[in-house]
Amino acid sequence: MVAGELVQEHLRAGTGAPDDITVGRKEPEDEERPNEAVHAGGAGETISKRAQELEEDKEAPPDEREVMLPNGGGGGEGEEEEEKRLETRVYARRFAVLAVFSLYSLVNAFQWIQYSIITNVFTQYYGVTNDKVDWLSIVYMVAYVPLIFPATWLLDRKGLRLTALLGAGLNCAGAWLKCASVNPQLFAVTVTAQVICSVAQVFILGLPSRVASVWFGPREVSTACATAVLGNQLGTAIGFLLPPVLVPNTPDNVELTGHNIMIMFYGTAAVSTVLFVLAVIVIKDRPPLPPSQAQAVLPDSPPEDYSYKQSILNLVKNKAFVLLLITYGIMTGSFYSVSTLLNQMIMACYENQELNAGRIGLTLVVAGMVGSILCGLWLDRTKLYKITTLIVYILSFVGMLVFTFTLDLKNIHLVFVTAGVLGFFMTGYLPLGFEFGVEITYPESEGTSSGLLNAFAQIFGIIFTLIQGKLTTDHGPLSGNLFLCAWIFLGIILTALIKSELKRHNVNMGADSNHLKAGYLERRHRKQRSSTTDDLTKNDCEHTD
Repeated sequence: MVAGELVQEHLRAGTGAPDDITVGRKEPEDEERPNEAVHAGGAGETISKRAQELEEDKEAPPDEREVMLPNGGGGGEGEEEEEKRLETRVYARRFAVLAVFSLYSLVNAFQWIQYSIITNVFTQYYGVTNDKVDWLSIVYMVAYVPLIFPATWLLDRKGLRLTALLGAGLNCAGAWLKCASVNPQLFAVTVTAQVICSVAQVFILGLPSRVASVWFGPREVSTACATAVLGNQLGTAIGFLLPPVLVPNTPDNVELTGHNIMIMFYGTAAVSTVLFVLAVIVIKDRPPLPPSQAQAVLPDSPPEDYSYKQSILNLVKNKAFVLLLITYGIMTGSFYSVSTLLNQMIMACYENQELNAGRIGLTLVVAGMVGSILCGLWLDRTKLYKITTLIVYILSFVGMLVFTFTLDLKNIHLVFVTAGVLGFFMTGYLPLGFEFGVEITYPESEGTSSGLLNAFAQIFGIIFTLIQGKLTTDHGPLSGNLFLCAWIFLGIILTALIKSELKRHNVNMGADSNHLKAGYLERRHRKQRSSTTDDLTKNDCEHTD
């Protein structure tokens, strides 16, 4: 086809009639000399050329030409290029969305750990055993497993905003109910309130990768995900730090203990309320324009033939993702277990060190926050997901070994150092697993992949916490920690077996995206044809009237 000669093409298909292709030409010379084409010398050549063009057009109708990718097609290059590189843009609002989400995720994580870090205080106040208080932490993990599937279905079907508001709203409701449980006889009420907060967590933990993918560009998506996860980690850190300060151990004064618990609960409820209002104002499903090519080629909402069950089956059939589920579950479950039992481990080796137990927990998580941000920045720059994940896993194993064998050396300052090293790698792994999962499962929903990762983390967390807690109680912290070390070593082996295929990154770089862009353009042309049909029907009705 002669480039630039064919300006406008239309394909009209009628029922039971052959295709009718109309070719229009608009050239200045033709307008000035309309009869030039029929001069005797050039008539045969012009007619032959036009016939050849018409034949080529029949072979490549517009619907096929428009979905051609960089290496295909000849004519219409300007239109094809426009469709190949779909319009993208990032908005300043993304920082507000990320900040509000991170903050109410922070409060939810704070409420998870606020009981366990002062286990001895709550056992004395409510008159219950250690394992009862442990269950106030474990309930977060138990509630997550059965509820993650309806939660991710809701995220896929109804979008980010509704899911986020449910998380923030339930978190607020649970915080206020705790205020009504400040009475030694009302342990059941505080359990109910914690159950509500654990349900809120289901609508929170799976959102970091969705927030990052929907709102942030390809060069900042990993950092954004790490920041969203960081909010939850910071909440855990504050949960280690503040409860021992706000509720010191006063076994001889139950009234004072109740007053201190009330201050902590009311403060949490007030902050949760403010964040819920901000979530209503700030959080939207998605920006007007997508932030990346990977998002641009995906539909704004699930297509009519979308099957959540099929999406789950696709993920289960992905061998690399199944291995990641197990390894992520092992590492994150180990972190949950260590966090829940940290007070008991420290108190077993160092008497009357409740305050330092909280500070050690703070050190562990703050170091992990630094690790999370550094890992996110590193991934955005290098995209070396598997290598980074494997190295962090190995270093977490080394850190766990060091922490295990230095815990009972009667040097509390050394425990601070080893806990910081352990936290830097173990907690820093969390956003790595999220982002790696999104990469190897694209274009499946980020919420679904993240939800399954968190579900396995909760399952392993429940198992590890119960077994390590029993080992710690019966045989001491050493045996419980060695149990975790053995599992983390297994995780290293399984991580090395994961096949790394960065599907989302390839789409952003313009590779391996033919079928996705073709699908996007097919949906767009279907809408255009539907709109044209509606207009024609409307016009026919008007003419009939």
